[in-house]
Amino acid sequence: MEKRKKSALPKRSATKQAVADKGKLTVWPLYIILALLFVLYLLYQKIAFLSLVFGIAIFFLLVVIIALEFVSGAHDEGYKKMLIEIFAAIAIVAAIWLLLSSYMHTAYPVDVVPSCSMLPYLHRGDLIFVHGIENISQIRAPMLNITRAQASIMVNSNSESLECVAYRYYDGGLEVSQIIKPGYSIGLYSSSGSQLVQYNQQSQPVTYTCGARAVKYSNGTLANEAYLTSITVDNITISGDRNNSIIVYKTMPGDLFYNEGDSYVVHRVYAILNASGQYYVLTKGDNNPGLDMQYFNHPAPIGNVIGKVVGAVPYIGYIKLILDGNMAQPQGCNYTILHP
Repeated sequence: MEKRKKSALPKRSATKQAVADKGKLTVWPLYIILALLFVLYLLYQKIAFLSLVFGIAIFFLLVVIIALEFVSGAHDEGYKKMLIEIFAAIAIVAAIWLLLSSYMHTAYPVDVVPSCSMLPYLHRGDLIFVHGIENISQIRAPMLNITRAQASIMVNSNSESLECVAYRYYDGGLEVSQIIKPGYSIGLYSSSGSQLVQYNQQSQPVTYTCGARAVKYSNGTLANEAYLTSITVDNITISGDRNNSIIVYKTMPGDLFYNEGDSYVVHRVYAILNASGQYYVLTKGDNNPGLDMQYFNHPAPIGNVIGKVVGAVPYIGYIKLILDGNMAQPQGCNYTILHP
């Protein structure tokens, strides 16, 4: 009798193990569905409705998978051990982050590109590595000297918007467009004043010159758009250089980017302004027609610069964008500016 009891115990244990193993296997199909949804999200992200649907599906499926993994792990190992493992994992991630922050000399060593403003060099969803700036010489860009009085005018202004646009007059009215259409001219347009501004009427220390640049749409068609070709500061004129550093900087309250919810921006440095040791960076997205400063954004002081981009890994950052609710593809992702 005693012998039969001993042989029955392993049988029940094996049965329980089989049930537990079966419970574990049911989670794996969800990972396959998650991978398929992620591929579909990448393929159809240019269609706003579909990208939103797939993004929401991925978000909720991730929540379900995490919940099932927690319940399954707690069932096998007990809630106490499961919680200890979770806290241990968090501690390991935090330690890695601190070590990476120390090595990269910035509190934000990793970030994600949220838009298409840096095409074709950086893409939306790229995971980027950021190295802190300890000296202004670490940023590669031309430096232009201005006076502190000029800096005060620039920093304390309402960040006047002077966009490079294509325009035409019709029946006493003015029509502006970014795309250059037949019969249109190119010039500067003040959005705040709703009027054209002549080049010699610019009041900022930084003045702009506009021209044309070719763009290619995702459907393969080409067009020309109004584009910033150069800036001038105290009779020194420079053009954009795609070898300049790309930085991550913190936006300021009241600026357009800040009001649109962009706490941090990933853009290339066009120039550095030196006001007797006070430095400001003029930035521009490679896929944008003008400087950030031309669209109701103040130039970032050096203290707002988180660091410069030193590396990127594609696609991984999409997970963070989806978890942040940034699922639909933003404007500007359907074309790329063709740089010479």
